[in-house]
Amino acid sequence: MSAKPGSRGAVLRDLRQQGSLRALFPRNHGADLQAVLVNTAGGITGGDRFAISARADAGTELTLTTQAAERAYAAQPGEVGTLRNRLFVGPDARLNWLPQETILYQNCAMDRALSVELAENASVLLAEPLVFGRTAMGETLTQVSFRDRIEIRRCGEVLFLDAMDLTGDIAARLARSTIANGAAALVTLIYIAPDAEAHLDPLRMMLPDSAGASLIRDDVLFLRILAEDSYLLRRALIPILNRLTGDALPRPWML
Repeated sequence: MSAKPGSRGAVLRDLRQQGSLRALFPRNHGADLQAVLVNTAGGITGGDRFAISARADAGTELTLTTQAAERAYAAQPGEVGTLRNRLFVGPDARLNWLPQETILYQNCAMDRALSVELAENASVLLAEPLVFGRTAMGETLTQVSFRDRIEIRRCGEVLFLDAMDLTGDIAARLARSTIANGAAALVTLIYIAPDAEAHLDPLRMMLPDSAGASLIRDDVLFLRILAEDSYLLRRALIPILNRLTGDALPRPWML
């Protein structure tokens, strides 16, 4: 999928899709092209292979979200579901990667990676919410395999790299005060843009006690929020996303 400049903003240049992964393009009155990703299979389990590649051409803005939360279902022994996402942002372009929550189920096995390539003067807003089990159903994750990696480069230089490897009884690990203090949801957010520093202090004022924000570089803002459940996570995250998108958050994100 790629976006190109149009007479009134970004428009679709090309689209190729297959399998159970689809992209929908709702009407949007802004200058960005918005795409809603839909997994018609309903989730990811062992043996599944998914890949997403998206590009914002020079001078465009592309926003990607998902129709609903993604679910990492229980997998058969030895089977792993993989998800590989690659994003390319051209000169003076912006890409907003805003999927809804990924929910880990008991006995799930998932390997996920996101790579972002930025051209000079390109901007990106990236948020990856993660939920550890269905707390409303009393689910406890005592057997899980989840690997996650986020890498962002600009002109070949690494700007951000974060990796997570959770295996086995992760509920016990998350309960430790030095790790998550019992939190059942988290979000990793990265904002890379010339005005990143200007957002730092206002965002810190919006954060709950179980969150933090840091300016890694002059134009790289990193934020992480821990919450007791997905609802509280979303309640804390939505005002932040509204600020960073200029109140242009895609409709699937509305509470």
